[in-house]
Amino acid sequence: MKTKFLFPKTLIAFALLILIMSCKNDAKNNTKDTALNDSTAMAEVTPDFQISLAQWSLHKSFFGELKSWEWFRKTIEENPDSLLQGKLHPDDFPSIAAGYGVQSIELVNTFYFSKANDMEYWASFKKKCDDAGVSVGLIMCDRLGDLGHADDDTRQAAVANHHNWVDIAKLLGAHSIRVNAAGKGTAEEVAKNAVDGLSKLGTYGASKGINIIVENHGGYSSNGKWLAGVMEKVNMENVGTLPDFGNFCIERSTDGCANEYDRYEGMTELMPFAKGVSAKSHKFDADGNEVNSDFLKIMKIVKASGFKGHVGIEYEGNELSEDEGIKATKVLLEKVFKEL
Repeated sequence: MKTKFLFPKTLIAFALLILIMSCKNDAKNNTKDTALNDSTAMAEVTPDFQISLAQWSLHKSFFGELKSWEWFRKTIEENPDSLLQGKLHPDDFPSIAAGYGVQSIELVNTFYFSKANDMEYWASFKKKCDDAGVSVGLIMCDRLGDLGHADDDTRQAAVANHHNWVDIAKLLGAHSIRVNAAGKGTAEEVAKNAVDGLSKLGTYGASKGINIIVENHGGYSSNGKWLAGVMEKVNMENVGTLPDFGNFCIERSTDGCANEYDRYEGMTELMPFAKGVSAKSHKFDADGNEVNSDFLKIMKIVKASGFKGHVGIEYEGNELSEDEGIKATKVLLEKVFKEL
């Protein structure tokens, strides 16, 4: 009797073992498939590059006709809200941007100069962003003093003037404020002072979780090697750059740019420190390419640096309307992204 039942029991046990191993393999394969599906879905939802919209692209629509930049600088100190004479209002920028199909915006502080201390206003603005389905990526800050000023007290005052905008960026959920590394003196002197100003502002920014990023924005800052050198000396995780495709004019004359730095070399030098990218556009050819900047060549530089994130539309041309220029820049960026 013992021998009679040994074989069936062994067979049953063997069959059960095969069934268990089969289930384990199926579970393992299902886990792999799920991971691959999740990875594929994530790649589709989060591509290397997304498009944001810089508010300056609509500065004519917000400000209207400006008499002169000298008048602008004087008026923004005395009565900033009086500058808003355009057909559009900066309060509505979140919904305006959403209409272009972008989900991230880059604000400019000069449209909100009177609101630097009004956190109630910014809480309301944040709700407008949420309602429109857009987020604030960064705030571009101008007219707050020179962070590379030669006088210590004046430079420290400029640092303090940026604190409110760091706080606003924090409230809005932005990652950065864009500043200028400006000052007077030799290249070495301004670099030394800018390192001091940026380091102090960077310390405050770090306490709020906000990056301090410098754009190539005229003067020494439009020299890629100079600005990269400043970044190396500051050497702070939250202090970086906002490389702009087209802002490499170091010196201007009445006839235009008298001394322009090579934009491709400059982009290569600034991208290792980049926490954002600004796609400056002015004029397009019949094929929709920007005539001053080879967007594909620049974006290859951007990609090679390892940067991933938003590339901001910043249209400043005259031949197309602001609306048309924004759309043309967006189409070009989308085409280039596919070609990378």
